[in-house]
Amino acid sequence: MGRMDGKVAVITGAADGIGEATGRLFVQEGARVVAADIDDERGRSVVREWGGNALYLHTDVTQEAQVKAAIDLAVREFGRIDCLHNNAGGAGMFAPIQDIPVEAFDQTIALMLRAAFIGIKYAAPIMKAQGSGSIINTASVAGFRTGDSDHSYSVAKAGIIQLTRTAAMELGVCNVRVNCISPGFVVTGAFQKAAGMTREAYIQRLPQVKEHFASFQPLRRACLPEDIARAVLWLASDESAFVNGANLVVDGGMSNGKTWSQCLADMGRIGAVLLG
Repeated sequence: MGRMDGKVAVITGAADGIGEATGRLFVQEGARVVAADIDDERGRSVVREWGGNALYLHTDVTQEAQVKAAIDLAVREFGRIDCLHNNAGGAGMFAPIQDIPVEAFDQTIALMLRAAFIGIKYAAPIMKAQGSGSIINTASVAGFRTGDSDHSYSVAKAGIIQLTRTAAMELGVCNVRVNCISPGFVVTGAFQKAAGMTREAYIQRLPQVKEHFASFQPLRRACLPEDIARAVLWLASDESAFVNGANLVVDGGMSNGKTWSQCLADMGRIGAVLLG
C-alpha cells in the first residue's frame, strides 16, 4: 500500500529539482501524475523514468490556458485531481531596486505568485465538486525574512504564503486543504541556471556546492530536493488531513537565526571590543 494510492496529482516545474523529486516520490507511493514544465526534453525523460503512471505536458505557468490544460489533462486521463503542487519558479534579478526593470519584476511575480493563483483558480472547482483535495504551494524562507534572495523573488514568495492562507480559509469548508512549504537553500538546478552553467558543469561542482550549503543551518548537511519532496508527500497524503493554511518550514533550522557557533563568535568579537 502506497501513501498516494488512488490519488492524482499535477506538479508544475516537474522536470528538475523539487518538482522532479516530488513526482518520482508520488509515483513510487502509488499516485498518477501529470508533470508540467517547459523543459520538454528533460520533462519527457523523467516521466519515462517514473514509469507508466505519469504524463508530461509542456506548460508555461505564466500562461493561464496552459495551466488550465495541465489540470484538464489530469481529469481527462485519470478522472480527478487530488493534489496540485504549484512548484514552478526561478530566480529573480539580484540588483539594487533602482536597477531592476519593471518588466523583470513583473516576470518573477507572474512565474510564481500569479501562476500559483491560476493553478488554485482552476483546481478549486474540481476539488470542491469532489469534496476533497490538497493544494501545496512552494514558498520560501525568503517570503518571511530578508537577506535570502532578491526583491522580486522575496515578494513573490511572501505573496504565496498569504495566498495560501486566504485560499485555505475559503476552500477548507469544502474539505479542500491549501498549504505551503518554505524551503531554505536547496541544492537544485535553479542555482545552475542563475550562474549560467551547463548541467554537466554544475553536476561536476555538486560536491563543493553541497559542502557550502551545509554551512547555512544548524543541521550540517545540504538540503536536497528529496527532503522537500517528503514534506510535500505528507501534505498531499491523508496523514495531514487536519492541516490547512499552514506554512511548513523545511530549512534545517536556518530561519531561527544564528547558529550557536556564530553566536559565540559574535559575542567573542563584542568582548574583544569592550575589553580593548
